[in-house]
Amino acid sequence: MLSAFAQVFRTPELRKKLAFTLGILVIFRLGATIPVPNVNYQALAAAAGAVTSNEATAGMYAMINLFSGGALLRLSIFALGIMPYITSSIILQLLTVVIPRLDALKKEGSSGQQKITQYTRWLTIVLAVLQATSFTMLAVSGKMFNTTTQVVYSSDLFPIIVMILTMTAGTSIIMWLGELITDRGIGNGMSVLIFTQIVAQFPTGMWEVRLNWVGNKGILIFCVVLAVGLLVMAGVVFVEQAQRRIPVQYAKRMVGNRLMGGSTTYIPIKVNQSGVIPIIFASSILYLPVLYALFNPTGRGATWITNNLAGKGDGLWYNVLYLVLIVFFCFFYVAITFNPKEVSDNMAKYGGFIPGIRAGQPTENYLSYVLSRLTAPGSLYLAVISLIPTLALVFLGASGKFPFGGTSLLIIVGVGLDTVKQIESQLHQRHYEGFLR
Repeated sequence: MLSAFAQVFRTPELRKKLAFTLGILVIFRLGATIPVPNVNYQALAAAAGAVTSNEATAGMYAMINLFSGGALLRLSIFALGIMPYITSSIILQLLTVVIPRLDALKKEGSSGQQKITQYTRWLTIVLAVLQATSFTMLAVSGKMFNTTTQVVYSSDLFPIIVMILTMTAGTSIIMWLGELITDRGIGNGMSVLIFTQIVAQFPTGMWEVRLNWVGNKGILIFCVVLAVGLLVMAGVVFVEQAQRRIPVQYAKRMVGNRLMGGSTTYIPIKVNQSGVIPIIFASSILYLPVLYALFNPTGRGATWITNNLAGKGDGLWYNVLYLVLIVFFCFFYVAITFNPKEVSDNMAKYGGFIPGIRAGQPTENYLSYVLSRLTAPGSLYLAVISLIPTLALVFLGASGKFPFGGTSLLIIVGVGLDTVKQIESQLHQRHYEGFLR
C-alpha cells in the first residue's frame, strides 16, 4: 500500500490534481475564518464561547454549526457552508419523482443533467439569500447568541445588506470551488468540501476529550474512546463496502454480422444503498424546530424544544424521533433512487436475465424483495451508528462531546473511500497497483 501511495506522487497528472485539490481546500478554510464586514470579531468570539460552553445551549449550536466547520459561529464569508447546495440538491432529487418535466430531463442523459444542475445552482442562491438574511438579522438583533452584547458595529440598512450579499457570494464561491475540484482535482468536489468542514472540527473534539475525560477518569478513558472510535470506523468501512451481487446473464444475439452477448455480469446492491443521506434528512428535519426555538426563544413550545430536541443528544424524544426518521428516509430514498421496474425493463431490452428468474414481472418482484431485505438491516445500521454519541454518554459517563459522531463518521469514511477509489482507478489506468486489494 505504501508503494502504491508513493506512485501517486510519482505520476505527474495525479500529483497536479492532488496539489490543485489541496490548494482549493486551503482557500476554502481561509474563507471560513475571515469574518464578513461589520462584525465585531472580539465580541462575536466571546458570545460564541459563552453559548458553546453552556451545557444547556451547546447541543443546539453544535447542531446548527455541524456542516459549517465552525464558520457559522464566526459569521465568516463562508458561514453558510455547503448546506444550501445540499438542501437544494435534495429538493431537486425529491421533485424529480413528482414533476414529470424533471424526470424527463433526468432521462435525457448529460444534457438533461446539466439543466438540473443549473436549476440546483439557482435554488442554492435563493436558499443562500434566505439563510444569510436570517442569520444576519439574528446577529444584529442579538438573538443568535441570546446576549445583549452587540456583535456588529452598525445596525443600519446598508451594512446589513453588505453582510447578506457577502454570505451569499461566499456560497456561490463554494459551489464554484466544489465544481473545480470535481473537474480538475481528485474526488467529488462537494463531498470533499463537506469532509473538510467536518475534519476541521475533529481536533477540537479530541481536545475536549482530553479536557473533560483525562482529568476525571484518567488516561484509560481517553484510550477507550480512541479504541472505540477506531473500532467503529473499521466496522463502518466493512459495512460500506458490503454489497449483494445479483448475477445477470446476457443471451447471445446477432447484431448485423456479429454475434454479441453471452456474457455474465452482476448488479451490485449495497447494504447501505442510501449512504449518509437519511441521516442528513433526519438531521435537517430536527434542525427546523431548533431553528424555530433560536428565532423565538419565548414562543410556544420553544422551552420543550430546547429541553428535548436541542440538548447534548441523550434525550429520549430526540433519539426516538431521530431513529424513526432515519429508518423512514432510508426506505424512502432507496425507493426513489432504485427503480426495480426500470432495471428489469433495461435487462429485458438487452436480452439479460437473472438465472432462475423469469424476465418481466418476476424479475421486478425479485429485485424488490432483495432490495427490501437489504434496506432493513441497512437502516438499522445507520440508526445504530447515529446513536454512538448517546451510547458514549451513557456507558462512558462522558461529560463532553464524543468526537466520533455518527453523521460525521459516516461522511468521513464514505468520502474517504470514494476518493481512494478514484485515485486507485487512476493508478490502474497506468498499470500501477492500487490501494485496495
